[in-house]
Amino acid sequence: MTIDKPVLLVTNDDGIAAPGIRALIEAVKDLGKVIVVAPDSPQSGMGHAVTIGEPLRLYKVQVFEGIEAWESSGTPVDCVKLARDIILSYKPALCLSGINHGANHSINVIYSGTMSAAMEAAIEGVPSVGFSLLDYRHDADFTIAQDVARTITKKMLEQALPDHTLLNVNIPIVTKETFKGIKICRQADAKWQEEFDKRVDPRGQDYYWMTGKFVNRDKGTGTDVEALAENYASVVPVKFDLTDHTIKAKLEMDWQDISGIQ
Repeated sequence: MTIDKPVLLVTNDDGIAAPGIRALIEAVKDLGKVIVVAPDSPQSGMGHAVTIGEPLRLYKVQVFEGIEAWESSGTPVDCVKLARDIILSYKPALCLSGINHGANHSINVIYSGTMSAAMEAAIEGVPSVGFSLLDYRHDADFTIAQDVARTITKKMLEQALPDHTLLNVNIPIVTKETFKGIKICRQADAKWQEEFDKRVDPRGQDYYWMTGKFVNRDKGTGTDVEALAENYASVVPVKFDLTDHTIKAKLEMDWQDISGIQ
């Protein structure tokens, strides 16, 4: 099959009707042939979940003018799998996920459906990127996020990257006057410290709301959290090989006495 323009697979975890995915499409639609495959409803916090216990629905929809779009009943990862195995007969040039409503920096990358969709594409050999804006509001201003998404997408198209490249991009809440630019970073050692608010329903049964606060334990420099606090957009290259090679080397040395156990 001959493809005149680079194919950009676009997905998200906020659902196909979310303003963020529309903003992303508007930012990049002239850079290639955009094909959208996204969940039919919000799927935030789904991580790398896949649907295995029930059938998946997939429908072609008219949502974005001039753009081929499909919605699925599945998770963000399901959407990428369906795109590769059902909709596309070729490998897209890039997978773009987002623009997410809310942060996906530091440890959030583990839980994020936005990043898991991009990660699934990267596993399949498609250079991928997840975009997130640190604004959870439905009516968030995506102007700066669109500029960042377009800049990074152009760069990824112009300079060939390894097939399994995966970038996590977060954009602060800024104006054009206060925005500092884009910074390549490392992932901060920061996490949500969860608390559970116990309540009682009208039938007298206990239930819980998860609450908590964000705790940055990282005292070093060059992190995504630091860059965002200084009004930079952060770009963190992410690996899906979870092997801790430092601990692996230590165990190989220190645990030699059990190496012969069958």
